[in-house]
Amino acid sequence: MNLLFDMVGIWRSYASGKIESKLPGQSSGRPPPELRKRLTRCSFGSIEPRKWVYPGNSKFFGQAASVIQAFRIFIVFFLLMSASCLRSPNTIVIGSKPFTESYIMSSMASLLLQQEGYNVLERFGVGSMIARQALLAHQIDLYPEYTGTAYTLYLDRSSEGILSGEDLYKRVRELDRKNQVAWLDRSRVNNTYAMAVRKENQKKIGTTLSDLARYNRRHPGELVFGIDHEFYERPDGFKTMARAYGLELNPDQVRTMEIGLSFESISRDQIDVAMIYSTDGKLRKYDLAVLEDDRNFFPVYNACFNVHLKTLQKHPEIRTILAPVARILDNESMQELNFRVDGQSRPAFLVAKNYLRKQGLLKPDP
Repeated sequence: MNLLFDMVGIWRSYASGKIESKLPGQSSGRPPPELRKRLTRCSFGSIEPRKWVYPGNSKFFGQAASVIQAFRIFIVFFLLMSASCLRSPNTIVIGSKPFTESYIMSSMASLLLQQEGYNVLERFGVGSMIARQALLAHQIDLYPEYTGTAYTLYLDRSSEGILSGEDLYKRVRELDRKNQVAWLDRSRVNNTYAMAVRKENQKKIGTTLSDLARYNRRHPGELVFGIDHEFYERPDGFKTMARAYGLELNPDQVRTMEIGLSFESISRDQIDVAMIYSTDGKLRKYDLAVLEDDRNFFPVYNACFNVHLKTLQKHPEIRTILAPVARILDNESMQELNFRVDGQSRPAFLVAKNYLRKQGLLKPDP
């Protein structure tokens, strides 16, 4: 019955628009191809909003679409519940969100735990809210999450203001104890909103957002910005950021677009400044420089493993086994790993495996 209530809660959040189509802590890459090949994995897709075309805008078809979406959520939870009921005491169920970075981190967790003798079930590729609810219902044992996502979305603490990385980590760790969620070590991966420029333009524009604002004042109307639609419209989004930095722009200086298109646009000199996510592998592919948020406007989205407290109490060694992942990853290394998957079409599992071996954390295959 609790599971049913969890499902209803997710559907209400979806229907009300609380589940957004894009969140920080997501890369713009497609799911790695090996997810469709490996039988040990199960990808359920996401519950991102979709446009449905109804003949004559029929109310019947609108209701049918709602039923279909609800049914999809039910199937995901049914499969997750079945897996948790059938697993052995030494089995750990690992989830991931449906984007490259999450696949890589979850693959690292899987490899390290298997090396220590655990049986691992991989339930990769579910949406943010489904992953969260599956953890709360203990249908999965762990998955990688972001401090900023928990703070603003799950725990609804945006009104408390922006916190530093360490303070934010401590806050969500404290608040989530009542939800039976344990936050493992905080990594240096901060996959937040950012602004990027071509490296050849960085010398004239500068290295920080304050430098960008100064350059814009000295050269009014010159720079063209490519901004994600949703971030441009949000009350705490681009317009608020521009005011915080004194960035005064004419309407024709801003072009709203999908975040993935901003990379193509800046590479073709159609825009000068692109809004991106700070660990996206395409930053290397297109040779872009990320401008420092020197006034700490953007929330921090540090990647950490979330583990159900009951799992951690039963297997306390998991904390030690997964600790090296937080130690070895930062924005630079994560960009590189994302690039190997998104830019070079390598399987995320293999990229994770090779990186752990390079770091001396994974033994060679027998």
